[in-house]
Amino acid sequence: MTTETTLEAPKADADTAPSAARSPRRSDLVIVYHRQPYEEAIIDGQIVRRENKSPNGIVPTLKSFFGRVDQGSWIAWKEAEDPQNPAFERVVSIEDAFGSYRVSRLPLTAAQVRSFYHVTSKEALWPVLHSFRERYNYDPVDWPTFREVNWAFAEAAAAEASEGAVVWVHDYNLWLVPGYLRQLRPDLRIAFFHHTPFPGPDIFNMLPWREEIVRSLLACNTVGFHIPRYAANFAAVAQSLLDVEIAERIPTPDDFTPSGMALSELKTPVSLAHEGRKIDLSVFPVGVDTGFIEEKAALEETMKQEVSIRSDLGQQRLILAVSRTDYTKGGAELLESYERLLERRPELIGKTRLMLVSVAANRNMTAYREVQEQIEGLTGRINARFARVDWQPVHLMSRPVAFSELIAYYRVADIAWITPLADGLNLVAKEFVSARTDEDGVLVLSEFAGVAVEQPDAVLCNPFSTRSMDAAIDQALDMPQEARRERMRKLRKSVKAHDITAWAKAMQESFAP
Repeated sequence: MTTETTLEAPKADADTAPSAARSPRRSDLVIVYHRQPYEEAIIDGQIVRRENKSPNGIVPTLKSFFGRVDQGSWIAWKEAEDPQNPAFERVVSIEDAFGSYRVSRLPLTAAQVRSFYHVTSKEALWPVLHSFRERYNYDPVDWPTFREVNWAFAEAAAAEASEGAVVWVHDYNLWLVPGYLRQLRPDLRIAFFHHTPFPGPDIFNMLPWREEIVRSLLACNTVGFHIPRYAANFAAVAQSLLDVEIAERIPTPDDFTPSGMALSELKTPVSLAHEGRKIDLSVFPVGVDTGFIEEKAALEETMKQEVSIRSDLGQQRLILAVSRTDYTKGGAELLESYERLLERRPELIGKTRLMLVSVAANRNMTAYREVQEQIEGLTGRINARFARVDWQPVHLMSRPVAFSELIAYYRVADIAWITPLADGLNLVAKEFVSARTDEDGVLVLSEFAGVAVEQPDAVLCNPFSTRSMDAAIDQALDMPQEARRERMRKLRKSVKAHDITAWAKAMQESFAP
């Protein structure tokens, strides 16, 4: 199989690669993200745009950058039956709590969305990023469509950006945008933030488009990652494919646990040199809005929900696991560990409940449907084996839980059990810690979640080892109160130091010339 390395503009006809309308007043900051920065609802036949309710704070935080520039723009896609329909609003002016900005919307057909996002991004790129070789599926990929969509994003960003503006591109499904944008507008400062893991060369180089992707990322001024390991992996991949030098490497700060863990790195590369250009590597994990979560935790409504949950539990201890239904999240391995726990410690039968919130990432994709069926099957087996008339060992919730309700569960839970097989970061762990203003509760955390390098005071485990998983949940259940409080105080200090405000500040500093 040959690799594809061209960064030439894709040759797409007007029906498959719509371009954005040029705006009269250009923007000093352009954010390129696949999601629109609001939620749309139809009320009385009219489209109403509302603030995003996403609890992880990414979209509101990105919008907050618009308050620091005279004019800002956001590039996103929106599904459209007919991309050439003149009635489609390609540029929408928004005024909200973050100020005034434009949203340039790319009309994509359902076929384009499926090809670009569900097939190429999720079936080919996602498993490689998370090092699941066996799930990588190259055959159905339509790379020309992936290029066309990325080119459309780049064109829209080029049309919106003022001279010398910053264009900030987000995540792997827009990998090719920086390279195209550099061709269209060499005057721009281009930044990219990678929200998923970035694997080493042995995994990443499975992709036949590896050089094309890396060349595009090297067209950036700054490439950002959550943790040092991902930056080191990117540097190694770039060096494996192209004439790239690590221009600067620094000792990893103690905040990121530089030794002794699965994802730790002693040294962090902070800049690369390629073809006479310097590419900065920024390493800072996304955080949560700790103040917002603490305010929610203190509300009377939340307290009432806590009382209701505790009343339902009685004397039972609650173990809480929250994730998407995705093979990377380790839901089946967690359930199997809980089954072994009940076998090993029968005194816990009737006295412990596992609440597993596992919300389907995409019900239309075979891989995720299989994971959901596996989780439902294991839940049924455990409940059939151990349930009593007045007690059910596993409560599976496959619907999204309102964030206010989730905070109440965080505060009641004795243990948060978060053990993904691979995870770029994992904000659930940070949400749990932020909600625990009582400085109690135990966080059991996979070493293969990026957040683990920030939180060595969690009970860490290897989800690929049954012994490690079993020992971790035993340790959490048996931990004395003072030990729980001491660990939680340290976890809360870390989460506050790396909150969403700190991430925004670090990113802004990385954009500076």
